[in-house]
Amino acid sequence: MIFPSNRVRILVATKAIDFRKGHDGLAALVASVLRKDPFTGTVFVFRSRRADRLKILYWDGTGLVMAYKRLESASFTWPAVKDGLMALNHAQFEALFAGLDWRRVKALEARPPAATE
Repeated sequence: MIFPSNRVRILVATKAIDFRKGHDGLAALVASVLRKDPFTGTVFVFRSRRADRLKILYWDGTGLVMAYKRLESASFTWPAVKDGLMALNHAQFEALFAGLDWRRVKALEARPPAATE
């Protein structure tokens, strides 16, 4: 998948959306409902009511990019349905996108190496 670097912020909208929305509709939803700026490079992930589809929206610096994925014989593992946003790290997002249980993924803490003698 074409995806920005692993240093971007990934936010999941926990409430299902109308999947007829395109680029502009999702950007408007991010701005008005989620109260975030869709043009910062943050990746926004949206779910369908049936939990078998997701849409991704992000600004790459030159335009809005939207990706859509549908699982054929399973459903995605989503957080509880409620209003709001939830942050995922890059490893958790990769698991979600692959249809795996992202809750089982724990990323290692990135730290600078200790000084050597």
